[in-house]
Amino acid sequence: MKLTALVLALTVAAAATAPAQRRERARDVGIPLEGTPGPLDAITDVAGVEVGHRTLMSGSGRLVVGKGPVRTGVTAIFPRGRDSADPVFAAWFTMNGNGEMTGTTWVEESGFLWGPVAITNTHSVGVVRDAVIEWYVRKDRLRHDEWSLPVVAETWDGGLNDINGFHVTKQDAWVALDSARGGLVAEGNVGGGTGMVCNQFKGGIGTASRRLETRDGGYTVGVLVQCNYGRRRPLRIAGVPVGQEITDLTPCREPCRGGGPRSGLPVAIHFGSIIIVVATDAPLLSHQLKRLAKRAALGVGRMGGLAGNSSGDIFIAFSTANQRASRDSGLAQVAMLANDQITPLFEATVQATEEAIINAMLAAQTMTGADDVTVYALPHDRLREILRKYNRLNP
Repeated sequence: MKLTALVLALTVAAAATAPAQRRERARDVGIPLEGTPGPLDAITDVAGVEVGHRTLMSGSGRLVVGKGPVRTGVTAIFPRGRDSADPVFAAWFTMNGNGEMTGTTWVEESGFLWGPVAITNTHSVGVVRDAVIEWYVRKDRLRHDEWSLPVVAETWDGGLNDINGFHVTKQDAWVALDSARGGLVAEGNVGGGTGMVCNQFKGGIGTASRRLETRDGGYTVGVLVQCNYGRRRPLRIAGVPVGQEITDLTPCREPCRGGGPRSGLPVAIHFGSIIIVVATDAPLLSHQLKRLAKRAALGVGRMGGLAGNSSGDIFIAFSTANQRASRDSGLAQVAMLANDQITPLFEATVQATEEAIINAMLAAQTMTGADDVTVYALPHDRLREILRKYNRLNP
């Protein structure tokens, strides 16, 4: 047993730090999507953005609070990379507020984001917040600022994870922060998204990007989501009522016998929430970024998201333009895109949000967690069949 536990621990640790592996994503499946993605089709297409994960998976069977099973983690997004202490213009928006994103009072007041955005489970927000501050102290970043109000957001993974066992530690948060990098972004059952459920399929982390045409400025918009919202029936993909077509494969308690309507004890999974991070290199000021953050809601709506009463739908947007604007002690010189030119960025945000949610579900794998609850992955083959039935499958 000890050897098995050791092997599992080493496997999980390796998965948490290994380079992201590209799996079948929305465009690989043939889902018709609008807009032109960046080369990675990820939030890291915005130059300077880095993403890190820490994934925690251990145990199986009956839930024992404090022991597991554990299906959780931390994800960290740095606007200018983990080596930069230069804040970015930012703003946040909540579509439904049954959730938490710390530090947003100061984002609203100052117009800047002063560090990374970290995402974890609902009951680990505090430890991750404190860990970010200590990480900055260890990096000697607080000599000039003297204080820190980190932005840490959450969604609830208690359906699969021992959420009241408080398994996320400050060391886990540090791994997510220290491992942040550009390039491909791991999706699905990773980081803060490890134990999440989306539209009653397995959810988690997803990302996508859009690159505007030259006539619209050639800017890039990148989106990362932690997807943990939604009931099955309203789910739509590319306008197709997928949730009405796939009525089986709902969460159940093992033995599930394939996930059919009588395949095991049905399980009521909490319906909420989604955290969305929008990044752009367009020179937008905080009031414009508030407008951009709001448009992420339209991407959720395209997927059938309803922002239900129990859902925490909280979005933050930032711009990597205007370097050192917050550090200028005199009259800061900043650039601002004219409002008349901002609509293509709105459209890109809607499109990238929609695709990031799809990518989260496509990357996620079927998971069995606490009390033998199983949440099924969205089946790629059946999705293709449904899209073909509605004449919505790209060749």
